[in-house]
Amino acid sequence: MLHKEGTQLIGFSFLFLAVANLMLLTYAPSWAMPFFLISLAFWGIIVQFFRNPVRTIPEMDNNIVYAPADGKVVVIEETTEVEYFGDRRLQVSIFMSPLNVHVNRNPIGGIVKYFRYHAGEYLVAWHPKASTENERTTTVISNGKAEVLFRQVAGALAKRIIAYVHEGEQVTQGEDMGFIKFGSRVDLYLPLDAKIEVKIGDVAKGNKTIVARLS
Repeated sequence: MLHKEGTQLIGFSFLFLAVANLMLLTYAPSWAMPFFLISLAFWGIIVQFFRNPVRTIPEMDNNIVYAPADGKVVVIEETTEVEYFGDRRLQVSIFMSPLNVHVNRNPIGGIVKYFRYHAGEYLVAWHPKASTENERTTTVISNGKAEVLFRQVAGALAKRIIAYVHEGEQVTQGEDMGFIKFGSRVDLYLPLDAKIEVKIGDVAKGNKTIVARLS
């Protein structure tokens, strides 16, 4: 299944490459086959980037924090979250390469207590200041007992962050909450007493990998 964010780009690139291949076949046939193979591979990369696999959560439980994105766990640390909480939190960051599924999903269900979009820079996603200086969105979901902050962070290649949630609405665990185009990272900020279930270097899968359990 393909994500709706890729529909126009996939269609436009197919038409453009089809016309280019037809022109080469007509006016430069010796180049037609190599270009066809290259364009087929290029189009395949675009299609795979916008794939949206169906991911059923193993156990619906808003005290379980599931990975909001596919990628590698690159940060697990205690830090100060200044935008919303203003206190110490456990940060878990997942880096999304261009080959990962780029759909972002709600790590827990509940009420969206806070949502903000911030314009910013495009530092590489693993830069220490990326979480506070890059283009980003910040979403806080409350399950009624605890609040989890989820931040989409743009990277050097990611030039568009999309979020579907709105402050005050009820969201369901595992539903699509947004999309980041062409590689980036997501940050989770959890209560200090959360039990972390992943380690640095783990490969997370959205809606499948348990990142933490809330008390």
